[in-house]
Amino acid sequence: MTVQQQTGPQPRFDLKASAWSRRKKRIKHDLLQIAIIVAMVGILIAFALAVRNGLARHGISFSFDYLWQAAGFDISEGKTFSWSGSLPNLTDFTAADSNAQALITGLFNTIKVAVLGIIFSTILGVMLGVGRLSTNWLVRQISFGVIEFVRNTPLLIQLVFWYFAVVLQFPPLAAAAKLYGGFIISQQGTYLPWPVLAEGATIPSAVAASVGIALVFTALFVSAKLRILALVAAFAALALAIGLGFPFVLDYPVANRFRASGGIAISPEMAALLLAIVVNSASYIAEIVRGAIEAVNRGQWEAAAALGLNRRDTLSDIILPQVFRVVLPSLGNQYINLSKNTALGIAIGFPELFNIYGTIANQTGRTLEGIVIVMVAYLLLSWIISAVVNFANSRLAMGTSR
Repeated sequence: MTVQQQTGPQPRFDLKASAWSRRKKRIKHDLLQIAIIVAMVGILIAFALAVRNGLARHGISFSFDYLWQAAGFDISEGKTFSWSGSLPNLTDFTAADSNAQALITGLFNTIKVAVLGIIFSTILGVMLGVGRLSTNWLVRQISFGVIEFVRNTPLLIQLVFWYFAVVLQFPPLAAAAKLYGGFIISQQGTYLPWPVLAEGATIPSAVAASVGIALVFTALFVSAKLRILALVAAFAALALAIGLGFPFVLDYPVANRFRASGGIAISPEMAALLLAIVVNSASYIAEIVRGAIEAVNRGQWEAAAALGLNRRDTLSDIILPQVFRVVLPSLGNQYINLSKNTALGIAIGFPELFNIYGTIANQTGRTLEGIVIVMVAYLLLSWIISAVVNFANSRLAMGTSR
C-alpha cells in the first residue's frame, strides 16, 4: 500500500509578512509603554498642581528659595561643600552656611553610615550564616540565638539599647580604654588611627602608593589569574612608593583629660547607629546566606571531600563563590533597606539627612519642600545601590557563562 504524494501548490513561508508582524507587535508594545509613562507623568503633574493650588488658597507658597538662606545652627559632625572660586571644597559645616549645605552634610553622614554598614553587615552576616551550619554545636547555637533574637526585635529598640546601654556606658575620656593599635574608646567617642600624608611627601610617591593599595583591594574581587597580575602590579607600585619615600603615615589619637586629638573620631551617636544597623542587617543576610548554602547540591560537598578538601576550603573555594552568584539580588534589597534605616538616627540625635531636614523644617516652615528633597535623595541613593548590585550581578553572570 503506497501513500500518494500531494501534487498541489505548497504554502510558502512569507518572511516579509512575518517580519512586519513582529514589527507591528513591537510598535504596539512600545506605544503601550510610552502611554503608561505619559499617564504616570500626567498624574504626578496633576497631583503637584493640586497640592500647589491647595497651598495657594491658604496663602502658603511652594518655593525652594529657603535653601539659599543661612542655616543659623551648627551640626556636630559631617562635611559639606563650599565654593571658593569655581571649584568645590569639602569643609566642616558652620552656622553661616546655607540650608542646602546643611542638607548636603546630612546626606554625607547618611552615605557614610550606609557604606560602612553595607561592608560590615556583609562580613558579619556571612560569618553568622556559615556559623548556623557549623559542625561545632556551640558555634551553631550561638549563631542561631543571635539571629533569632535580632530578627524578632524592632530595630528602633535595638538602636536605643546600643546607644544607652552600651555606648554611653563606656568610660569617660580621662579613664578611656586604650586598645592595641592606638584605639581609644570612651563616652565622648571612639578614636582610631588614620593614614595622613607625611611631611615632604611627593605626588609621584602618593600616586604609586594609592595605585598599589587600590590594586590590593581589586585582587580580592577578580579571578585567580587576574589576582596574580594585580598582586604583582601592586607589589611593584608599593615598592616604587617606598623607594620614592612612602607618602603615608599613621596618625595615632592622643587623649587627655577633656579631649582627644589625632586620628579619626567616631561620635557615640554614629557608633550606636552603625552597631544597630550592622547587627540587624547581618541577621537577615545570615539567613539569606544559610538558605543559599543549603540549596547547593550535596554532591559538591561529597566531591570536595573525595578530593581531600577540608570543610573550610570547600566553603571558601567551592560553595561560597556559587552562593554569592545566587544571593546578590537579595543582598541588594537588604542593602537598600539598610540605607533607609539610617533615618532612625534621629532617635538618638545623629545628624543624618532626615534629622537635618526636621531642624530646617522647624525653622523655616518648609515641610513639604523639605520632604520632597529627602524622598528624592533616598530614592537616588537606592537607585545607585541597585545599579551597583545589578552591575556586579551581570559581571558574575558573564563569568559563569564563559
